[in-house]
Amino acid sequence: MQENLINLSYLISAVLFIIGLKMLSSPKTARAGNFYSALGMLIAIVATLFEKEIISYQFIIIGLLVGSIIGAFISVTVKMTEMPQMVGLLNGFGGLASTLVGVAEYIKQYPNLNFYETSTIILTIAIGAITFSGSMVAYGKLQGIVSGQPITYPFQKIFNLLQFLVVIGGSIFLLFHPESYIWFIVIGVIAFILGILLVLPIGGADMPVVISLLNSYSGMAGCAAGFVLSNYCLIITGALVGASGIILTQIMCKAMNRSLTNVMFGAFGKKVEEASSVGTSKQIAVQGYTPDDASIVLESASLVIIVPGYGLAVAQAQHNVRELAEILEKKGVEVKYAIHPVAGRMPGHMNVLLAEANVPYDKLYEMDAINPEFERADVALVIGANDVTNPAAKNNSKSPIYGMPILEVEKAKTIIFLKRSMAPGFAGIENELFLLPKTMMLFGDAKDTVVKLVNLLK
Repeated sequence: MQENLINLSYLISAVLFIIGLKMLSSPKTARAGNFYSALGMLIAIVATLFEKEIISYQFIIIGLLVGSIIGAFISVTVKMTEMPQMVGLLNGFGGLASTLVGVAEYIKQYPNLNFYETSTIILTIAIGAITFSGSMVAYGKLQGIVSGQPITYPFQKIFNLLQFLVVIGGSIFLLFHPESYIWFIVIGVIAFILGILLVLPIGGADMPVVISLLNSYSGMAGCAAGFVLSNYCLIITGALVGASGIILTQIMCKAMNRSLTNVMFGAFGKKVEEASSVGTSKQIAVQGYTPDDASIVLESASLVIIVPGYGLAVAQAQHNVRELAEILEKKGVEVKYAIHPVAGRMPGHMNVLLAEANVPYDKLYEMDAINPEFERADVALVIGANDVTNPAAKNNSKSPIYGMPILEVEKAKTIIFLKRSMAPGFAGIENELFLLPKTMMLFGDAKDTVVKLVNLLK
């Protein structure tokens, strides 16, 4: 009877996870989706606590208390600009948790492990270790602890391939000799190193894809841990996370018109310094404008499309942008927001940022929906976005971003760019929009500039 109740609870949890995941696909229902998913996890945890294998609740209660306090502290104190880093950390912790489960089960069953137990433990250790170390490197890149530039060295791909082959070979040997704990340690250590070396050569421009992929890895590690523990709920949850993560990764790659292999092994963005020197030579041709000039253009417009980017997140100007939009609307100006799928440092970064500032969901338009609107827009106000608006993606076949779908801001009657300098974006190339006669460049901190615009329009 107890076992049936536990399995029924797991089934209810799985249904809540699926409903919550579906609701996360829309900003309007995302908050409720989070609630249903959290409720499902609560039910799953409570049901698991009734498992007959649990002997002592002491460490479980301590872990719950410590984890809850840390989680609550992080959720309250983390800044919106640091949200990608937090997601990277959580992915890594998920991988670490799965790895520790695999280690604990190996020690518990040693040396009497059968083929099934050994294979599931190997998968858990390998995927979990790669997820943890790779996520820590991604966190370091996003936080600025590790260089955001691709870090490469001679024979890198060959070295990584050799490590992968050692993991495969060691795993096969361990399957038939599970008592060989040396190979168990070797697999874990090499998988850990491999996770670091796989993420180091990936540039900052590709971090949204990397975060999505690592999220998928953490799900697969959790799923493998579920097989290790024979826990149906953990298997289902891990499979859902793994599948949704890989689907999101595919969507992100499509949004950049690049393959996953190119993202993982292409060292995209390595030539940023060379591109910067080119940008300096052309800076003379660009005229800087003042907030007074921009305010006149904005006030006389009928339709203004705001294009947010990572520069908006860095300046933390989302609340000021919402205030600017509200003032324009009071003056009879129609305002819309154009959201590119890979704008920012993680999937949905701009949506989350603007939601925090209470920007109405119905004013946020995805790329395919907003692109036809640029032709009738009087002003495209670009705040901290660069590569996602660069016409080189359509016009220059030699450009590294050629073929990437972009927001077609060049079709607007006037383009107002809020930017600190003429420095290129993550892709390391100049934006052709800077040199157009109809582009107004407002140099400086985005938040300061928007505040000035707000005061002028008031």
